[in-house]
Amino acid sequence: MSGRTTLVGAVTRGTTNPNRLRRMDRWIAATHGAELRRAETSLAVDLGYGAAPWTAVELLHRLRTVAPRAHVVGVEIEPSRVAAARPYEREGLSFRHGGFEIPLPGRPTLVRAANVLRQYDEAEVAAVWQRLCARLAPAAPERGSLGGLLVEGTCDEIGRRHVWVALGPEGPRTVTFATRLGSLERPSDLAERLPKALIHRNVPGEPVHAFLRDFDRAWAAAAPYASYGARQRWIRAVRDLAADWPVTDGPARWRQGEVTVRWGALAPRA
Repeated sequence: MSGRTTLVGAVTRGTTNPNRLRRMDRWIAATHGAELRRAETSLAVDLGYGAAPWTAVELLHRLRTVAPRAHVVGVEIEPSRVAAARPYEREGLSFRHGGFEIPLPGRPTLVRAANVLRQYDEAEVAAVWQRLCARLAPAAPERGSLGGLLVEGTCDEIGRRHVWVALGPEGPRTVTFATRLGSLERPSDLAERLPKALIHRNVPGEPVHAFLRDFDRAWAAAAPYASYGARQRWIRAVRDLAADWPVTDGPARWRQGEVTVRWGALAPRA
């Protein structure tokens, strides 16, 4: 990268743990795998991977189960973290010094930014999203391509609870809630892991607050299914929730402790 290039972003705490992003990675592989296989260059970026390179290493492994030609580049704004990651480089995996400008010549098919924007102000989110979406591979309708994907969200330290927004070149598409069901008392427990664009909007009058309220009600109504296990209770609760909210996925994903909703239904009020 040229020394004249201006890095965009700020150094974050860099907290990371092995397997922390497994839920996000599995969702990406399941929902975006066809796009990665279709792309001429399956370039994925692990943006802000932190003090250790585990998440980038794991992303490559998981993507290659669905897209054998995938190449992952870990991008970090802290130079010492890049130097520490370099010994882990291998075929298909490399590391670069950079920030939200994404210092790569091509346009990635995937950008994953987990636990990065949580340390920024809410007012900064829209501009970062816009910058990153502009770097994504464009849609190509003639090839059935919707373009690249930006996945931005937050999880707890060991990846039990995770909420992320998926965005395409055109902007936000969906919000996904994912959890280890055995650790869940009620769906609104996930509120503490809402991404920066939503976490301060979990108040009366905002759509995300209404969604979590309705989810808790559906969860309570599904209590009789708990005798069959938390998975069956979750599936029943999501099925009831889908009567009033635009849920975009189905039982195959619900069984994983996930539910995905259209962004427009949860977007903050102006």
